[in-house]
Amino acid sequence: MKIFFLFTFSTFLLSVFEQAATSAHYDKILTHSRIRARDQGPNVCALQQVMGTKKKYFSTCRNWYQGAICGKKATVLYECCPGYMKMDGTRGCPAVAPIDHVYGTLGIVGATSTQQYSDISKLREEIEGRGSFTFFAPSNEAWEQLNSEIHRNLVDNVNIELYNALHHHMVNKRMLTKDLKNGMILVSMYNGQKLLINHYANGVVTVNCARVIHGNQIATNGVVHVIDRVLTAVGNTIQDFIEVEDDLSSFRAAAITSDVLDILGRPGHYTLFAPTNEAFERLPRGILERIMGDKVASEALVKFHILNTLQCSEAITGGAVYETLEGNTVEVGCDGESLTVNGVKMVKRKDIVTSNGVIHLIDQVLIPDSAKQVFELGGAQQTTFTDLVAQLGLTSSLRPEGQYTLLAPLNGAFSDDTLRMDQRLLKTILQNHIIKVKIGLNELYNGQELETIGGKLLRVFVYRTAVCIENSCMVRGSKEGRNGFIHIFRQIINPAEKTLHEMLRNDKRFSVFLSLVKAADLDDVLSRPGEWTLFVPTNDAFKDLTDDDKDVLLRDKNALRNILLYHLTQGVFVGSGFEPGVTNILKSIQGGKLYLKTVNDTLLVNELKSRESDLMATNGVIHVIDKLLYPADLPVGNDQLLTILKKLIKYIQIKFVRDSTFKEIPLTFYKINIIESNVQPIIRKEDPSITQLTKLIEGEPEFKIVREGETITKVIHGEPIIKTYTKIIDGRPVEVTEKKVTEERIIQGPEIKYTRITAGGSDNEEKLKKLLEEEAPVRKVQPTRRTQGGTARRRTRLAHP
Repeated sequence: MKIFFLFTFSTFLLSVFEQAATSAHYDKILTHSRIRARDQGPNVCALQQVMGTKKKYFSTCRNWYQGAICGKKATVLYECCPGYMKMDGTRGCPAVAPIDHVYGTLGIVGATSTQQYSDISKLREEIEGRGSFTFFAPSNEAWEQLNSEIHRNLVDNVNIELYNALHHHMVNKRMLTKDLKNGMILVSMYNGQKLLINHYANGVVTVNCARVIHGNQIATNGVVHVIDRVLTAVGNTIQDFIEVEDDLSSFRAAAITSDVLDILGRPGHYTLFAPTNEAFERLPRGILERIMGDKVASEALVKFHILNTLQCSEAITGGAVYETLEGNTVEVGCDGESLTVNGVKMVKRKDIVTSNGVIHLIDQVLIPDSAKQVFELGGAQQTTFTDLVAQLGLTSSLRPEGQYTLLAPLNGAFSDDTLRMDQRLLKTILQNHIIKVKIGLNELYNGQELETIGGKLLRVFVYRTAVCIENSCMVRGSKEGRNGFIHIFRQIINPAEKTLHEMLRNDKRFSVFLSLVKAADLDDVLSRPGEWTLFVPTNDAFKDLTDDDKDVLLRDKNALRNILLYHLTQGVFVGSGFEPGVTNILKSIQGGKLYLKTVNDTLLVNELKSRESDLMATNGVIHVIDKLLYPADLPVGNDQLLTILKKLIKYIQIKFVRDSTFKEIPLTFYKINIIESNVQPIIRKEDPSITQLTKLIEGEPEFKIVREGETITKVIHGEPIIKTYTKIIDGRPVEVTEKKVTEERIIQGPEIKYTRITAGGSDNEEKLKKLLEEEAPVRKVQPTRRTQGGTARRRTRLAHP
C-alpha cells in the first residue's frame, strides 16, 4: 500500500511539473533573454527586432543563432526586462518599476492609447478600484493598425461600443503568462465572449491570435499584458464562416460533398487553410472534376487543408511541420510578413479567428498525394521519367480505376544514349518500370517477384539498409496516390535476360575465366536456376599466364575448383544495396571470407575495385574485377602452383606450406537426386495374329520440392532398368513392361526424390485407367520437420510399384 501511495504521489507530481513546463514557455524564453544580456547589467533582456519593422521578439535559440526571424535579418536590442527600470548613473536596470493600479500600469508599459480610451469610456474608475483583473492591452501601434471604420465607430460611441470593446480585453481574475495554458478558453468581461489562449513552445503567447509583446506587468489590482492588435468579438465556428463567405463557395461545395464540413462546426482547435474560388479556378478542369467525382479523393483534399492545432500567424517565426486531418503533413512557415505553406507564399488573409479555431485564406489548392493519380506523384527529380511516360503514350495504360506502382529513376539515371534510343525500345524499358499492382514499401520482401505491364518479372532484394529491384536500389521519397505508389530509384532497372553462364559466354572479356570454369566442371552451376553472386576477373587478370601455366592449373582440378569457388557466394548481392563505407563479410562457396564495401559509389571486394558491377542474370549477379581473387588464409603447398599464383595475384602475400593440399569440394553443394520411371502397359493380346497399340497418355503426378535457393546444375543418366510382369484386367491377362531410368540432378541442398510416370496401353481406355489406378500413387514430398534440437530434417517418400 505504501509503495502504491508513493507511486501515485510521484505520478501526480510529474503531471503537475509537466503541466507547469508546458505553460511556462514564455518565462523560459525570457530567462534565456536575460542570460544573453547578462553583460549589459542586471535585469536586462536581449530582444531581436526584425529590420524595417517595429516587431520585437524574445527569441528562441534557433532564431537567435540564425540572426533572423521569418527569414528576415534581425538586429539585437537590449531593454529592461518586464517589471524593471533604469536608474541614472547605473548599468542595467537595477530598479523595480512602481506598482500601480491597472489604469496607472497602462501608462507604465506605454499603452497610452488604451489608457486614454479607458478614461473617455468611463472604464478608468473600474480599473482603478478594487478587484483582480487581467487586461490584454492593445499597444499604441495596434490601435493605429485597426480598420479605420471600426476605429471611428468605437471613438464615436465611447460610452457603449468603446466601453464594451475594452471590457472584451479584460478577464475578471489575475492571469500571469504561466497561468495561460495552451488551448485555454477564458471568458471576457463583455457578454461572456470567449478569449482563445495559445501558449506555444517558442514562447509566444496569443489571445485570439494577438501576440503578447510585453507580459506580466503586475498591478495592485491585477496584471497587464500588452498585445499587438485590438481584439474583436468571436462568435461563429469555422463552419459558420464557410457557409456565409461567398469567396469560399467552391471549398464549401467540396467540404459538403466529402462530409467534412460538419467537422468544422464541432468544438476544437483547428487551423484551416481555405482556398478561395480563384484558387479552384486555377486547377486544370480534368483534375478538379476527377477529384470532386471521387468522394475518397475529395475528402482527402479537404482534410489536407485542416490542422488539428491552432496556429496563429504571429506564433510562426520559422518553418515547422504539422500533421493534417488527412494524415500527411504540411510545412507552415513565414517570409517576412507573409505566411508560407510548403515554402510558397499563398496566404491572402490571415488570422480569421472563430470560436473553434483560425482560418487563413490561401490562393492555391493543396492537393495531397492521396488524392492524386499515381502518375501525378512524380516530383522535380523524376521529371525525365514522367515526361517520357507521357510522350510515349503510357499514361493511357494507367487507368484511374486501376492499381499500379511506378518505379521512377532519378533524372540523372537517363543518359544521352538512353534518350537517343529508338522509341520502341525506350517504351519497352519504361514499361518495365510500371508494376501491375499497387504495392507499398512495407509490402516488399526478399525474393518477391513483381510483374510489369510489359510482362517482365522483376526480383526484389531486401538488405539491411536498402531495398533493390534488380540492379537498382530505392532512395527516399516513396509516395502513395489514389491508385498506386511511386518509388524512386537510383538507376534505370535492367531486368535479367540471360543466365550467368550465358553472360560469360557472350562477353569476350571473360573467355579465360569461362574456360577455367568449364575445366573445373562448374559451368553447369552457372546455367541452372538459383541465386548467386559471381565476381568475374576479366582476361586482363590472366595476361601473365602462359599456356604451360594454364595446363598446370587445368591438371589440378581440386586447386582450380577452390580458386574459382572463392569467386562465388550464395545469394544475390547488388553493389548499391550495401551500406556505404561499411564492410560486409560474405562466405564464399569455397569457404573463405569475402570482404565487400562501397566507397564513393564504387564496390570493393577484398579492397579491389569492381570495374563494372550489378550485371544482372536470371540466376544471380556479376561484379566485374580485373584481378583474380584468392583467400588470404589459404596456403599453397606446391612450388609450381605458387609461382603461377604469384604471377596472377600481387596484392596479397600468398602463404606457402609445403605439401599442403586443397580440400576437396564435392558438387553436392548443389545436389538433388531424381528418379524418373516410365510405366508402359503397351500390349494387349487378344489374337496371336493381331497386336493393338493404344494411344500414348502422358500423366504427371503432383509433387513438391523443398528448396533453399538451390540451383539445379547437372543431370546424370543411369542405365535403364526394364521389368516385365502380367496384370489381370476383367479376367484377361495384360502384359506390362515397366522401364525405370535413373537420373541424378545435383543442386545445393538435401537429396530429394520424386517419380514421374509416362503410360500407354490398349484401345480400351477404361481398362487402362483401371490399370493405372491399381498402381501405387505418387506421393508428395513431405514438408520440412524439425527435431527437438531445432535442426531441420527433411523426409522424402517415393512411390513404389
